[in-house]
Amino acid sequence: MIDIDSTLTPRSLLSKIDRLWRLSGERIRAIAAASKPGDPSPVFTVKGRYTAKGWTEWTQGFEYGSALLQFDATGDAEMLDFGRRMTLERMAPHVTHFGVHDHGFNNVSTYGTLWRLAREGRTDDAAEGTLSVCEMALRASAAVQASRWSKTHEGGGYVYSFNGPQSLFIDTVRSMRVLAIGHQLGHRVLGEADEPIDLLRRLIEHARTTATYNVFYGEGRDAYDVWGRVAHESIFNPNDGRFRCPSSQQGYSPFTTWTRGLAWAMLGFAELLEFVATVEDDTLAAHGGRTEIETMMQRAARATCDFYINHSPVDGVPYWDAGAPGLVFLGEYLDQPADPFNDFEPVDSSAAAIAAQGLVRLGHYLEAHGAGEADADAARRYTAAGLTVLNNLFEEPYLVDDDDHQGLIWHSVYHRPNGWDYIPDGQKAPCGESSMWGDYHAREVALLVQRMAKGEPYYTFFGPVR
Repeated sequence: MIDIDSTLTPRSLLSKIDRLWRLSGERIRAIAAASKPGDPSPVFTVKGRYTAKGWTEWTQGFEYGSALLQFDATGDAEMLDFGRRMTLERMAPHVTHFGVHDHGFNNVSTYGTLWRLAREGRTDDAAEGTLSVCEMALRASAAVQASRWSKTHEGGGYVYSFNGPQSLFIDTVRSMRVLAIGHQLGHRVLGEADEPIDLLRRLIEHARTTATYNVFYGEGRDAYDVWGRVAHESIFNPNDGRFRCPSSQQGYSPFTTWTRGLAWAMLGFAELLEFVATVEDDTLAAHGGRTEIETMMQRAARATCDFYINHSPVDGVPYWDAGAPGLVFLGEYLDQPADPFNDFEPVDSSAAAIAAQGLVRLGHYLEAHGAGEADADAARRYTAAGLTVLNNLFEEPYLVDDDDHQGLIWHSVYHRPNGWDYIPDGQKAPCGESSMWGDYHAREVALLVQRMAKGEPYYTFFGPVR
């Protein structure tokens, strides 16, 4: 269980965040210097060097989006120029990629960040026309993502994963960001016979289906039903939309919790709560009403955040799966800091970076929208838990100053069941490597906390609401 340090504040982390940005700029430049036009997207490091690993092209947006976050945090114009140029030159295929559920990762991290920065008045992209290009890209991306739609037996639905129409991934709840922006832009999507497709409705229905089937609440749905546990994948019968079973692609089993999937849910639901809070009551009334929608999302966010707090080691850096079989050999592993160099199971620092942002955002949301002292107490607890994770993640052995390593946050893993992760000589489990998503999300949460510490506008993917 995380040993929450309630004395931490965003300002108390500024010195560590400043160090992170210094190292981050060095890493971005090193990766760019080693990349050639046409190279596959970097995914994770092997012996400290970023390499590609084909599954889908879901990490390129993190590569170029990292440069845009670097500019946002530091004002480094070189990073803005690089991130903007690479987005406009290389990201177009991702806008019309019909085969993936990752539009909220690739396109919101690039086109979406440029769009947000222009609307915040941080760049001159509105005057130069880049803003219009980004808006068109985001409109198209939202439409493409919404087209991957499967209906459930109850009348709802979900954006299905690259596995096919039967498959709902927990990860995809964060891709709903692109549907949110599409709705915010007022984009009109048409299907067969010009039937309108409501982007907000699909966002809410996907979140509702995910909250219902991928998140557990201790209600006895199966023998392993624990408050906040998640299944990486839910399987539905594509003929009639009935739920069939939990599954997992990257976790140990359908009945254990893959911690990066848990982290995606924590952050995804917290961000959607922040977005829904900006939508008019009359608009939400057509989709169940504000009370029902926010209650559903908040329950999923609280449950997953509680599970993370209760099933992580004291420093808040989790092992890759909460039910991984080798954990039994680590003794009372939840009562001590995670050991990335152990012989049995790897930790996943990328899950920590994603989860920390979810904790901080849920705390901020409850502080602003909660009711009563119980919500105020919960807000302080979630925020402090997120800051505790970052306080440990932003120092060794995770944030390491090493010019020979291209990764920013060490000890991330990608796909443990497939054996894709590098195991150094002398070790028995993967360790010492980084991932493009882990590094990106470390930058994203660092930007969030830095803005909070300095009293700057609160950072959201949808930018200022007008």
